[in-house]
Amino acid sequence: MTTPIGGSSPDDFWRRPPPGGEGRPDRATAPITGEHASPTAGAAPGGGAGPGGTTFGGYTGPPPSTPPPAGWRPPVHLQPAAPRPLPPQDMAALDMAEQRAQRVTYSIGAVAGAVLLILVCLLCSRIVF
Repeated sequence: MTTPIGGSSPDDFWRRPPPGGEGRPDRATAPITGEHASPTAGAAPGGGAGPGGTTFGGYTGPPPSTPPPAGWRPPVHLQPAAPRPLPPQDMAALDMAEQRAQRVTYSIGAVAGAVLLILVCLLCSRIVF
């Protein structure tokens, strides 16, 4: 890093160069040039315009695509069979099975609750006595 020599202030090193063209160009307003710049002829209006009307090499969109030829799909030799019909559902039997399962669930929960209540009572009686 070089520092300015002479009677200038320490902040002069960090200031932008004057707009008259002395020194290095301002990066915010300078157009992109060199090998990484892309042509802006096909760019959307205003899409690559920077401050002061300068243009930057921006994204010009995806490349054009061509539709595939007419017979590009492979030939189909076997046709799958039609799906079989589902068997009819007995809604009354389904409701009865659901009610039985619900009764079993409630009875197991009641037994587990009673066992837990007895255990809590035994633990509390040991603490009290």
